Amino acid sequence: MDSKELAQYMESTNSIAKPWLLVQLRLKKLQENRDIIPEDVYARELADIHEDLMNLGEWWRGIEDEVF
Repeated sequence: MDSKELAQYMESTNSIAKPWLLVQLRLKKLQENRDIIPEDVYARELADIHEDLMNLGEWWRGIEDEVF
């Protein structure tokens, strides 16, 4: 699934507010652009995505049935 398909899925399932899918979309877009951006920019963007992912923490605990 490419970033366009993932974005369409997110729109069709009203999942734009699901932070783990937003992280996945950012990661997919970065992966698709890896060959056209400098290595330092790629590494910086990857680190930013990783930090955002780690900041999600365990926000879903107790509401698993609602969000998954």
